[in-house]
Amino acid sequence: MAPSAPTRAARPTLARVASRAGVSVSTASLVFSGRGPVSDATRAKVLAAAAALDYAGPDPTARSLRRGRTGVVGVVTEDRLADAFRDPMNLALLDGIGEGFGDERLGLLVIPRAVDSASELESAPIDAAILLGCSTDIVRSVEALHRRRIPVVAIEAERMDGVVAIDLDNRDASRRGAEHLRDLGHRRVAIVTLPIDAGHTRGEVSPERLRSSTAFGTLERLAGARQVFPDAIAVSTAGSTIDEGMRAARTLLDVPSGARPTAIVAQSDLLAVGVLRVAEELGIAVPAELSVLGFDGIRLEGAIEGVLTTLVQPAIDKGRVAAEAVLAELAGDSGRGVELRSELRVGTTTGLAPH
Repeated sequence: MAPSAPTRAARPTLARVASRAGVSVSTASLVFSGRGPVSDATRAKVLAAAAALDYAGPDPTARSLRRGRTGVVGVVTEDRLADAFRDPMNLALLDGIGEGFGDERLGLLVIPRAVDSASELESAPIDAAILLGCSTDIVRSVEALHRRRIPVVAIEAERMDGVVAIDLDNRDASRRGAEHLRDLGHRRVAIVTLPIDAGHTRGEVSPERLRSSTAFGTLERLAGARQVFPDAIAVSTAGSTIDEGMRAARTLLDVPSGARPTAIVAQSDLLAVGVLRVAEELGIAVPAELSVLGFDGIRLEGAIEGVLTTLVQPAIDKGRVAAEAVLAELAGDSGRGVELRSELRVGTTTGLAPH
C-alpha cells in the first residue's frame, strides 16, 4: 500500500498566536505593530507563542488591503528593463527618488517600455506612478491610471491634464549649447539624437520621421539646436550608449573632410563619447578640426581625454522633486510641478571652427 501524501500544516494565524499566549487578538496585533501600550511580560508571551507556532507576523498583503494602499510606487520607463539601469542618468534619478521618499516605507515597481505599459498599469499593485519620459504610450498609460484614480507624476513628458509635470529645460538648454558653437564660428553642424520613435530606428531624421515622432524629450532638444542651426542634419540612434554614438558618428565623419561637420551636438554624454572615439579612430583632431557637445553632465573619468563640453542637468534633483510630488499627492495635496534648469559647462572638446 502506497504511503499517503504528507499533510500540509495549517498556516499559523494571529488568532492562534493570541489563543496560545492567552491574550486577545487585538493585544497580539499591538505587539506586532508596535503601536500600542503593551507590557513587556505580555509582549514576551506573544512573541514566544509566535515562535512556537512559526508565525512570522501579519500578512502584509492583507494589511495593505485594509489600508487601501500597497506601499508601492510604479516607475514606468521608456527603456527596456535590460537597458533601464545602464544609463547613468536613470541611476542618478532613482537616487533622487530615494532621497525624496526619505523614511517613507515605499517600494518601487519598474514597468519597462518592452511590455504593454498601459495594460500593465490596469492591474499593477501601485499607489502612484512616475512616468520617465514615456512618450510612445503616455496617453493610454495616463488614461489607465486615471481610471483607477492613481496619482501620476511625469518626468520630461508632454503636458497633460491631471498629471504633475517635472520638466527639464531641454529646448532652452540645447539652444544655449548651440549658441556656444555658433559663437565659436561653427556653421556646419550635425546632431546625434536619442531615439525618435517607438521602434528606436536608426538613421537620418527626415521631415516625415519628425512629424510622426512622439519622443518628446528628443524633439525638444532637437528643436532647441535647430533654433540656432535650422539646416543641421540629424541622425537618430537606438539608445543612449557609446556604441550608438559611434554608429552615428561614422555616418557623419567617415566622409571627405569638406563634407564633414565641424561640430556635432550629441543629445547625451554617452553618445558624445562615442563621437569622440570615432574622431580619434579617423584621426580627426578635437577640438581643432571637430567640436563635440554633450548633454547630461555624467562623470566620465577615464572615458575620454580632457573634459567634455556639455549641458549639466540636475538628475538627482529631478528624481527628488518627483518623489516629493508623489508624497504630496498621496497625502491629498496637489503635487507641485517644476521646471529644472541645465547649465552649460565648457570643457576641452569645443573650440574655434577650423578655417
